[in-house]
Amino acid sequence: MFEFSQYLGFLAFLTILTIGFWLMMFLITFIVPYWIFGGVRELWQERKAKKATEQSV
Repeated sequence: MFEFSQYLGFLAFLTILTIGFWLMMFLITFIVPYWIFGGVRELWQERKAKKATEQSV
């Protein structure tokens, strides 16, 4: 059967695995889309500003 230290090691492994899983889910569902959307929006605004300065000259 398992000794107590092996049981604690298994619980630590499961805890780290679970934290990693939920962190990955958070990054995939919220952080990465926010980062991509912000980058595209900033690029769009820069192109719009450049176009406006070219037309005003």
